[in-house]
Amino acid sequence: MWIYNFGLIFYAWVIRLIAPKHRKAKLWYEGRKDLFRRMKAAIRPEDKILWIHVASLGEFEQGRPIIEKIRKEHPEYKILLTFFSPSGYEIRKNYQGADYIFYLPIDRPSYVRQFLDITHPEIAIFVKYEFWLNFLKELRHRKVRTFVVSAIFRRNSIFFRPYGGMWRQALETFETLFVQNEESKTLLAELGFDNVLIAGDTRFDRVAEIAQAAKKIDLVERFKGDTRLFVAGSTWGPDEDLLIRLINDNPTIKFVIAPHEMNEGRIQRLIDETRGGAVRYTACTAETPLADKQVMVLDTVGILSSVYGYATWSYIGGGFGVGIHNTLEAATFGLPIAFGPNYHKFKEACDMVTLGAARSVTTYEELRDWFAPLLNDPEALHKASQTAKDYTTRNQGATTIITKTIFQ
Repeated sequence: MWIYNFGLIFYAWVIRLIAPKHRKAKLWYEGRKDLFRRMKAAIRPEDKILWIHVASLGEFEQGRPIIEKIRKEHPEYKILLTFFSPSGYEIRKNYQGADYIFYLPIDRPSYVRQFLDITHPEIAIFVKYEFWLNFLKELRHRKVRTFVVSAIFRRNSIFFRPYGGMWRQALETFETLFVQNEESKTLLAELGFDNVLIAGDTRFDRVAEIAQAAKKIDLVERFKGDTRLFVAGSTWGPDEDLLIRLINDNPTIKFVIAPHEMNEGRIQRLIDETRGGAVRYTACTAETPLADKQVMVLDTVGILSSVYGYATWSYIGGGFGVGIHNTLEAATFGLPIAFGPNYHKFKEACDMVTLGAARSVTTYEELRDWFAPLLNDPEALHKASQTAKDYTTRNQGATTIITKTIFQ
Protein backbone atom coordinates (compact mmCIF):
# COMPACT_ATOMS: atom_id res chain seq x y z
CA MET A 1 0.00 0.00 0.00
CA TRP A 2 2.91 2.34 0.69
CA ILE A 3 3.93 2.11 -2.98
CA TYR A 4 0.41 3.16 -4.00
CA ASN A 5 0.41 6.10 -1.56
CA PHE A 6 3.91 7.18 -2.58
CA GLY A 7 2.85 7.03 -6.23
CA LEU A 8 -0.04 9.39 -5.53
CA ILE A 9 2.25 11.87 -3.75
CA PHE A 10 4.69 11.73 -6.66
CA TYR A 11 1.84 12.21 -9.16
CA ALA A 12 0.58 15.30 -7.32
CA TRP A 13 4.14 16.67 -7.13
CA VAL A 14 4.62 16.26 -10.89
CA ILE A 15 1.28 17.97 -11.59
CA ARG A 16 2.29 20.90 -9.40
CA LEU A 17 5.69 21.09 -11.09
CA ILE A 18 4.33 21.25 -14.65
CA ALA A 19 1.24 23.34 -13.83
CA PRO A 20 2.79 26.70 -14.82
CA LYS A 21 3.35 25.45 -18.38
CA HIS A 22 0.52 22.95 -18.84
CA ARG A 23 -3.10 24.15 -18.96
CA LYS A 24 -4.79 20.94 -17.78
CA ALA A 25 -2.24 20.41 -15.02
CA LYS A 26 -2.79 23.98 -13.86
CA LEU A 27 -6.56 23.48 -13.75
CA TRP A 28 -6.10 20.19 -11.87
CA TYR A 29 -3.85 21.83 -9.28
CA GLU A 30 -5.64 25.17 -8.94
CA GLY A 31 -9.05 23.47 -8.72
CA ARG A 32 -7.97 21.62 -5.57
CA LYS A 33 -6.66 24.69 -3.73
CA ASP A 34 -8.68 25.42 -0.57
CA LEU A 35 -10.92 22.51 -1.56
CA PHE A 36 -11.88 21.45 1.95
CA ARG A 37 -12.60 25.02 3.05
CA ARG A 38 -14.92 25.53 0.08
CA MET A 39 -16.65 22.20 0.64
CA LYS A 40 -17.15 22.90 4.35
CA ALA A 41 -18.68 26.30 3.56
CA ALA A 42 -21.14 24.76 1.09
CA ILE A 43 -22.23 21.41 2.56
CA ARG A 44 -24.39 21.53 5.69
CA PRO A 45 -24.09 18.91 8.46
CA GLU A 46 -27.82 18.15 8.22
CA ASP A 47 -27.75 17.42 4.46
CA LYS A 48 -28.56 13.88 3.35
CA ILE A 49 -25.74 13.41 0.84
CA LEU A 50 -25.69 11.06 -2.11
CA TRP A 51 -22.21 11.19 -3.65
CA ILE A 52 -21.52 10.35 -7.29
CA HIS A 53 -17.93 10.31 -8.54
CA VAL A 54 -16.87 10.34 -12.19
CA ALA A 55 -13.44 10.53 -13.76
CA SER A 56 -14.20 12.92 -16.59
CA LEU A 57 -16.79 14.02 -19.13
CA GLY A 58 -17.46 10.60 -20.66
CA GLU A 59 -18.15 9.03 -17.28
CA PHE A 60 -20.31 12.03 -16.35
CA GLU A 61 -22.52 11.23 -19.35
CA GLN A 62 -22.86 7.69 -17.99
CA GLY A 63 -23.72 8.96 -14.52
CA ARG A 64 -26.03 11.73 -15.65
CA PRO A 65 -29.18 9.60 -16.21
CA ILE A 66 -28.75 8.19 -12.69
CA ILE A 67 -28.29 11.66 -11.17
CA GLU A 68 -31.39 13.02 -12.89
CA LYS A 69 -33.56 10.02 -12.01
CA ILE A 70 -32.50 10.16 -8.35
CA ARG A 71 -33.06 13.91 -8.24
CA LYS A 72 -36.58 13.41 -9.57
CA GLU A 73 -37.56 10.39 -7.49
CA HIS A 74 -35.59 11.03 -4.27
CA PRO A 75 -35.50 14.80 -3.65
CA GLU A 76 -34.65 14.18 0.00
CA TYR A 77 -31.03 13.68 -1.06
CA LYS A 78 -28.54 16.43 -1.85
CA ILE A 79 -26.39 15.26 -4.73
CA LEU A 80 -22.64 15.73 -4.50
CA LEU A 81 -20.82 15.28 -7.82
CA THR A 82 -17.04 15.01 -7.97
CA PHE A 83 -14.65 14.90 -10.91
CA PHE A 84 -11.05 13.76 -11.11
CA SER A 85 -10.20 15.41 -14.43
CA PRO A 86 -10.39 19.07 -15.47
CA SER A 87 -11.82 18.06 -18.85
CA GLY A 88 -14.97 16.97 -17.03
CA TYR A 89 -15.12 19.47 -14.17
CA GLU A 90 -14.46 22.61 -16.19
CA ILE A 91 -17.25 21.79 -18.65
CA ARG A 92 -19.83 20.62 -16.09
CA LYS A 93 -19.01 22.68 -12.97
CA ASN A 94 -22.26 24.62 -13.43
CA TYR A 95 -24.42 21.55 -14.10
CA GLN A 96 -27.82 22.18 -12.54
CA GLY A 97 -28.57 18.53 -11.78
CA ALA A 98 -26.25 18.37 -8.76
CA ASP A 99 -26.32 20.41 -5.57
CA TYR A 100 -22.57 20.44 -5.01
CA ILE A 101 -19.81 19.97 -7.60
CA PHE A 102 -16.12 19.71 -6.68
CA TYR A 103 -12.87 18.14 -7.72
CA LEU A 104 -12.05 14.88 -5.95
CA PRO A 105 -9.10 15.35 -3.56
CA ILE A 106 -6.14 13.11 -4.21
CA ASP A 107 -6.54 9.66 -2.64
CA ARG A 108 -4.30 10.16 0.42
CA PRO A 109 -5.63 8.72 3.73
CA SER A 110 -5.73 12.06 5.56
CA TYR A 111 -7.47 13.79 2.65
CA VAL A 112 -9.96 10.95 2.37
CA ARG A 113 -10.93 11.26 6.03
CA GLN A 114 -11.34 15.03 5.72
CA PHE A 115 -13.46 14.64 2.60
CA LEU A 116 -15.77 12.08 4.18
CA ASP A 117 -16.03 14.00 7.46
CA ILE A 118 -17.24 17.07 5.55
CA THR A 119 -19.51 15.34 3.03
CA HIS A 120 -20.82 12.51 5.28
CA PRO A 121 -22.42 10.61 2.34
CA GLU A 122 -25.12 8.04 3.01
CA ILE A 123 -24.69 6.53 -0.46
CA ALA A 124 -21.62 6.60 -2.73
CA ILE A 125 -21.71 5.73 -6.44
CA PHE A 126 -18.60 5.33 -8.58
CA VAL A 127 -19.05 5.37 -12.35
CA LYS A 128 -17.36 2.74 -14.51
CA TYR A 129 -13.78 2.38 -13.28
CA GLU A 130 -12.78 4.83 -10.56
CA PHE A 131 -11.27 2.49 -7.96
CA TRP A 132 -9.44 4.67 -5.41
CA LEU A 133 -8.08 2.34 -2.74
CA ASN A 134 -8.02 4.70 0.24
CA PHE A 135 -11.48 6.08 -0.51
CA LEU A 136 -12.92 2.59 -0.82
CA LYS A 137 -11.16 1.41 2.34
CA GLU A 138 -12.54 4.31 4.38
CA LEU A 139 -16.04 3.94 2.91
CA ARG A 140 -15.89 0.28 3.91
CA HIS A 141 -14.71 1.21 7.40
CA ARG A 142 -17.56 3.72 7.79
CA LYS A 143 -20.11 1.25 6.39
CA VAL A 144 -21.31 3.70 3.71
CA ARG A 145 -23.51 2.04 1.09
CA THR A 146 -21.27 2.03 -1.99
CA PHE A 147 -21.89 0.99 -5.59
CA VAL A 148 -20.08 0.92 -8.92
CA VAL A 149 -22.18 1.36 -12.08
CA SER A 150 -21.65 0.66 -15.80
CA ALA A 151 -18.46 -1.21 -14.95
CA ILE A 152 -16.54 -3.48 -17.30
CA PHE A 153 -13.96 -6.00 -16.10
CA ARG A 154 -11.42 -7.67 -18.37
CA ARG A 155 -9.15 -10.66 -17.82
CA ASN A 156 -6.00 -8.56 -18.23
CA SER A 157 -6.95 -5.95 -15.60
CA ILE A 158 -5.13 -5.63 -12.27
CA PHE A 159 -7.90 -7.37 -10.30
CA PHE A 160 -6.95 -10.69 -11.89
CA ARG A 161 -3.17 -10.36 -11.52
CA PRO A 162 -1.22 -12.21 -8.81
CA TYR A 163 -0.23 -8.83 -7.33
CA GLY A 164 -3.78 -7.45 -7.41
CA GLY A 165 -4.75 -8.37 -3.86
CA MET A 166 -5.34 -4.79 -2.68
CA TRP A 167 -7.56 -4.13 -5.67
CA ARG A 168 -9.57 -7.30 -5.10
CA GLN A 169 -10.05 -6.28 -1.50
CA ALA A 170 -11.27 -2.86 -2.65
CA LEU A 171 -14.09 -4.56 -4.56
CA GLU A 172 -15.45 -5.82 -1.22
CA THR A 173 -16.58 -2.24 -0.55
CA PHE A 174 -19.37 -2.42 -3.11
CA GLU A 175 -22.82 -3.52 -1.99
CA THR A 176 -23.65 -4.23 -5.64
CA LEU A 177 -21.44 -4.13 -8.71
CA PHE A 178 -23.53 -3.10 -11.71
CA VAL A 179 -21.71 -4.36 -14.81
CA GLN A 180 -22.28 -3.99 -18.52
CA ASN A 181 -21.87 -7.57 -19.72
CA GLU A 182 -21.88 -11.27 -18.93
CA GLU A 183 -18.09 -11.53 -19.21
CA SER A 184 -17.63 -9.09 -16.34
CA LYS A 185 -20.03 -11.04 -14.16
CA THR A 186 -18.25 -14.32 -14.94
CA LEU A 187 -14.82 -12.85 -14.13
CA LEU A 188 -16.03 -11.42 -10.83
CA ALA A 189 -17.61 -14.78 -9.94
CA GLU A 190 -14.13 -16.34 -10.29
CA LEU A 191 -13.00 -13.95 -7.54
CA GLY A 192 -15.91 -14.99 -5.33
CA PHE A 193 -18.22 -12.03 -5.90
CA ASP A 194 -21.89 -12.92 -6.29
CA ASN A 195 -23.27 -9.41 -5.65
CA VAL A 196 -23.03 -8.61 -9.35
CA LEU A 197 -25.91 -7.45 -11.54
CA ILE A 198 -25.80 -7.09 -15.32
CA ALA A 199 -27.58 -3.76 -15.77
CA GLY A 200 -25.99 -2.61 -19.03
CA ASP A 201 -24.66 0.81 -19.93
CA THR A 202 -26.51 3.92 -18.77
CA ARG A 203 -25.22 5.81 -21.83
CA PHE A 204 -27.94 4.14 -23.90
CA ASP A 205 -30.51 5.88 -21.71
CA ARG A 206 -28.60 9.16 -21.99
CA VAL A 207 -28.38 9.14 -25.80
CA ALA A 208 -32.07 8.30 -26.04
CA GLU A 209 -32.78 11.44 -23.98
CA ILE A 210 -30.43 13.45 -26.20
CA ALA A 211 -32.20 12.27 -29.34
CA GLN A 212 -35.60 13.17 -27.93
CA ALA A 213 -34.35 16.62 -26.93
CA ALA A 214 -32.40 17.32 -30.14
CA LYS A 215 -32.30 21.00 -31.02
CA LYS A 216 -33.35 22.57 -34.28
CA ILE A 217 -30.23 24.24 -35.69
CA ASP A 218 -31.14 26.70 -38.41
CA LEU A 219 -27.65 27.10 -39.83
CA VAL A 220 -27.16 23.35 -40.23
CA GLU A 221 -30.64 22.96 -41.68
CA ARG A 222 -29.98 25.70 -44.21
CA PHE A 223 -26.52 24.32 -45.01
CA LYS A 224 -27.93 20.83 -45.62
CA GLY A 225 -30.79 22.01 -47.82
CA ASP A 226 -32.15 19.16 -49.94
CA THR A 227 -28.89 17.19 -50.05
CA ARG A 228 -27.79 14.29 -47.89
CA LEU A 229 -25.40 14.99 -45.04
CA PHE A 230 -22.37 13.11 -43.67
CA VAL A 231 -21.34 14.09 -40.11
CA ALA A 232 -17.88 13.33 -38.71
CA GLY A 233 -17.61 13.87 -34.96
CA SER A 234 -14.62 14.31 -32.63
CA THR A 235 -12.05 13.98 -35.40
CA TRP A 236 -8.27 14.10 -35.14
CA GLY A 237 -5.60 14.64 -37.80
CA PRO A 238 -5.40 11.03 -39.09
CA ASP A 239 -9.20 10.89 -39.33
CA GLU A 240 -9.20 14.12 -41.32
CA ASP A 241 -6.59 12.72 -43.72
CA LEU A 242 -9.20 10.16 -44.81
CA LEU A 243 -12.18 12.48 -44.65
CA ILE A 244 -10.65 15.15 -46.89
CA ARG A 245 -10.26 12.55 -49.63
CA LEU A 246 -13.80 11.28 -49.10
CA ILE A 247 -15.16 14.82 -49.33
CA ASN A 248 -13.30 15.58 -52.54
CA ASP A 249 -14.43 12.29 -54.10
CA ASN A 250 -18.12 12.96 -53.29
CA PRO A 251 -18.94 16.52 -54.40
CA THR A 252 -22.71 15.93 -54.31
CA ILE A 253 -22.71 15.10 -50.58
CA LYS A 254 -22.46 17.71 -47.84
CA PHE A 255 -20.23 17.20 -44.81
CA VAL A 256 -20.11 18.56 -41.28
CA ILE A 257 -16.74 17.99 -39.59
CA ALA A 258 -16.48 18.50 -35.81
CA PRO A 259 -12.81 18.41 -34.69
CA HIS A 260 -12.22 17.05 -31.21
CA GLU A 261 -10.03 20.03 -30.39
CA MET A 262 -10.38 23.50 -31.87
CA ASN A 263 -6.92 23.52 -33.41
CA GLU A 264 -6.69 26.47 -35.80
CA GLY A 265 -4.16 24.78 -38.05
CA ARG A 266 -6.35 21.72 -38.56
CA ILE A 267 -9.48 23.81 -39.07
CA GLN A 268 -7.71 25.85 -41.72
CA ARG A 269 -6.45 22.68 -43.38
CA LEU A 270 -10.02 21.39 -43.70
CA ILE A 271 -11.03 24.67 -45.31
CA ASP A 272 -8.01 24.84 -47.64
CA GLU A 273 -7.85 21.22 -48.81
CA THR A 274 -11.52 20.51 -49.51
CA ARG A 275 -12.45 21.59 -53.01
CA GLY A 276 -16.21 22.04 -52.71
CA GLY A 277 -16.12 25.17 -50.55
CA ALA A 278 -15.97 25.22 -46.76
CA VAL A 279 -17.24 27.48 -43.99
CA ARG A 280 -16.78 27.68 -40.23
CA TYR A 281 -19.98 27.38 -38.18
CA THR A 282 -19.01 30.31 -35.96
CA ALA A 283 -18.41 32.52 -39.00
CA CYS A 284 -21.95 32.03 -40.30
CA THR A 285 -24.85 34.43 -39.87
CA ALA A 286 -28.43 34.29 -41.05
CA GLU A 287 -27.29 36.08 -44.22
CA THR A 288 -24.30 33.84 -45.05
CA PRO A 289 -24.85 32.03 -48.37
CA LEU A 290 -24.49 28.29 -47.72
CA ALA A 291 -26.01 26.62 -50.77
CA ASP A 292 -22.66 26.59 -52.60
CA LYS A 293 -20.66 25.23 -49.64
CA GLN A 294 -19.92 21.52 -49.32
CA VAL A 295 -18.25 21.49 -45.90
CA MET A 296 -19.14 23.06 -42.57
CA VAL A 297 -16.51 22.92 -39.83
CA LEU A 298 -18.29 22.72 -36.49
CA ASP A 299 -15.88 24.89 -34.48
CA THR A 300 -18.06 25.05 -31.38
CA VAL A 301 -19.16 22.69 -28.59
CA GLY A 302 -22.50 21.49 -27.31
CA ILE A 303 -24.46 20.90 -30.52
CA LEU A 304 -22.82 17.90 -32.19
CA SER A 305 -25.36 15.46 -30.75
CA SER A 306 -28.18 17.47 -32.33
CA VAL A 307 -26.33 17.77 -35.65
CA TYR A 308 -26.34 13.97 -35.94
CA GLY A 309 -30.10 14.25 -36.30
CA TYR A 310 -29.64 15.86 -39.73
CA ALA A 311 -27.25 13.18 -41.03
CA THR A 312 -27.48 10.04 -43.12
CA TRP A 313 -24.00 8.65 -42.34
CA SER A 314 -21.37 9.27 -39.67
CA TYR A 315 -17.71 8.89 -38.83
CA ILE A 316 -16.38 8.94 -35.25
CA GLY A 317 -12.82 10.09 -34.61
CA GLY A 318 -10.13 8.93 -32.23
CA GLY A 319 -9.61 5.46 -33.65
CA PHE A 320 -6.09 6.21 -34.85
CA GLY A 321 -5.13 7.33 -31.33
CA VAL A 322 -5.93 5.95 -27.89
CA GLY A 323 -9.50 5.03 -28.81
CA ILE A 324 -12.68 6.13 -30.52
CA HIS A 325 -15.04 8.70 -29.06
CA ASN A 326 -18.80 8.41 -28.48
CA THR A 327 -20.46 6.24 -31.14
CA LEU A 328 -23.83 5.97 -29.41
CA GLU A 329 -24.82 9.59 -30.04
CA ALA A 330 -24.72 8.84 -33.78
CA ALA A 331 -26.17 5.34 -33.54
CA THR A 332 -29.27 6.48 -31.64
CA PHE A 333 -30.26 8.48 -34.75
CA GLY A 334 -29.89 5.35 -36.88
CA LEU A 335 -26.64 6.33 -38.58
CA PRO A 336 -24.21 3.80 -40.05
CA ILE A 337 -20.81 4.50 -38.48
CA ALA A 338 -17.18 4.25 -39.54
CA PHE A 339 -14.15 4.73 -37.29
CA GLY A 340 -10.45 3.95 -37.04
CA PRO A 341 -8.83 0.70 -35.87
CA ASN A 342 -8.51 1.34 -32.10
CA TYR A 343 -12.03 0.46 -31.00
CA HIS A 344 -11.73 -2.92 -29.27
CA LYS A 345 -11.99 -1.55 -25.71
CA PHE A 346 -15.47 -0.23 -26.46
CA LYS A 347 -18.16 -2.87 -26.13
CA GLU A 348 -20.76 -0.91 -28.08
CA ALA A 349 -18.38 -0.44 -31.03
CA CYS A 350 -17.49 -4.14 -31.08
CA ASP A 351 -21.18 -5.05 -30.94
CA MET A 352 -22.09 -2.72 -33.81
CA VAL A 353 -19.23 -4.00 -35.99
CA THR A 354 -20.46 -7.55 -35.42
CA LEU A 355 -24.04 -6.55 -36.23
CA GLY A 356 -23.09 -4.65 -39.39
CA ALA A 357 -24.06 -1.19 -38.15
CA ALA A 358 -20.44 -0.01 -38.00
CA ARG A 359 -17.13 -0.59 -39.78
CA SER A 360 -13.55 -0.12 -38.70
CA VAL A 361 -11.24 1.31 -41.37
CA THR A 362 -7.48 1.78 -41.51
CA THR A 363 -7.06 3.22 -45.02
CA TYR A 364 -8.91 5.56 -47.31
CA GLU A 365 -9.71 2.66 -49.63
CA GLU A 366 -11.49 0.86 -46.79
CA LEU A 367 -13.45 4.00 -45.92
CA ARG A 368 -14.43 4.45 -49.58
CA ASP A 369 -15.49 0.81 -49.91
CA TRP A 370 -17.64 1.09 -46.75
CA PHE A 371 -19.29 4.28 -47.96
CA ALA A 372 -20.00 3.30 -51.59
CA PRO A 373 -22.86 0.82 -51.00
CA LEU A 374 -24.38 3.04 -48.29
CA LEU A 375 -24.36 5.89 -50.79
CA ASN A 376 -25.74 4.02 -53.80
CA ASP A 377 -27.82 1.12 -52.41
CA PRO A 378 -30.94 2.25 -50.49
CA GLU A 379 -31.50 -1.27 -49.15
CA ALA A 380 -27.98 -1.52 -47.72
CA LEU A 381 -28.35 1.92 -46.17
CA HIS A 382 -31.71 1.08 -44.61
CA LYS A 383 -30.41 -2.18 -43.16
CA ALA A 384 -27.35 -0.60 -41.53
CA SER A 385 -29.38 2.36 -40.24
CA GLN A 386 -32.10 0.18 -38.75
CA THR A 387 -29.53 -2.10 -37.14
CA ALA A 388 -27.86 0.87 -35.42
CA LYS A 389 -31.17 2.26 -34.20
CA ASP A 390 -32.45 -1.11 -32.96
CA TYR A 391 -29.20 -1.75 -31.08
CA THR A 392 -29.46 1.47 -29.08
CA THR A 393 -33.17 0.95 -28.39
CA ARG A 394 -32.97 -2.58 -27.02
CA ASN A 395 -30.07 -1.73 -24.70
CA GLN A 396 -31.91 1.01 -22.82
CA GLY A 397 -33.06 0.54 -19.22
CA ALA A 398 -29.85 0.37 -17.16
CA THR A 399 -30.73 3.50 -15.19
CA THR A 400 -34.01 2.05 -13.95
CA ILE A 401 -32.37 -1.24 -12.94
CA ILE A 402 -29.66 0.58 -10.98
CA THR A 403 -31.90 3.06 -9.16
CA LYS A 404 -34.52 0.44 -8.30
CA THR A 405 -31.86 -1.83 -6.82
CA ILE A 406 -30.23 0.94 -4.78
CA PHE A 407 -33.52 2.23 -3.36
CA GLN A 408 -35.58 -0.94 -3.20
